[in-house]
Amino acid sequence: MDILPIDIKTKIVDKILNSISPADKTIDDLWIKEVNKRKNDIESGKVSLVDGDEVFKKISQRLK
Repeated sequence: MDILPIDIKTKIVDKILNSISPADKTIDDLWIKEVNKRKNDIESGKVSLVDGDEVFKKISQRLK
């Protein structure tokens, strides 16, 4: 039986994980910067996305 809503559960898990391994703000900031760069690259057309199924199909073919 689910007593707590998912948002409360995720906050609890986050607090537990942070108590085990505290977050490093520098690393978080670098990841946010990287995510924004990749988002901009996609939106500007600088890079294109490839469907995951197609990627795995190509990998499978190369490994045969």
